[in-house]
Amino acid sequence: MATYESLIKITGAVGDLVFYNLNGKNVVRKKSGFNKTAFKKSASYEKVRQNSSEFGHCSKIGKVIRNSIDSYIKEAGDLLLYQKFAKLMTSIKDLDLISERGKRTVENGLKTDEGKNLLRGFVFGEKKNLTGCIRSQGQALYLSEHCLAEEATIITIKIDFESYQAEHIEASISFQKEKNQGLKEYVSENDTLLYFIALKDEKGEITHMGFL
Repeated sequence: MATYESLIKITGAVGDLVFYNLNGKNVVRKKSGFNKTAFKKSASYEKVRQNSSEFGHCSKIGKVIRNSIDSYIKEAGDLLLYQKFAKLMTSIKDLDLISERGKRTVENGLKTDEGKNLLRGFVFGEKKNLTGCIRSQGQALYLSEHCLAEEATIITIKIDFESYQAEHIEASISFQKEKNQGLKEYVSENDTLLYFIALKDEKGEITHMGFL
């Protein structure tokens, strides 16, 4: 990009050059070599198309999940959470080893143990993760003794990966009467569902949250 001085004010394209005004200065630059038709059809852009397709997929799935727990994300106190969550979706998608490049999905990545662990390990800003707070005993799930929560909110998320839509339901459990109240009745072994849990103290403030 360069500036120019001329008695004639030029705006628009002349040959390979583009003239325009930027912040009161006359600017000229060379036309971009990007070509939409070439991007869609040229073999040299194949990897770019693949990356673009997968990036769009991860962004949409990330948005669907975030929208399902939006009120809790606002409690996280992390202005960069959007970018971090998008990166998480990409890392999970990369674990899809059954699809060809350009068609890898978050859905297939979440079917792997590594993908599930990445989702479980994600930290929502200032809030502590659930790691170590939920223990299993036989077929039941319980709150670990060192996590002194009075209440748990469980959000069950069912994602339609084809239409990029989701349904979610929210349920609350009070531990005031029974600290060892089981969580199993709210959680199934259905791999198509995601479970987000927020633990709250006696003041109703969130102490831990994350995915199960």
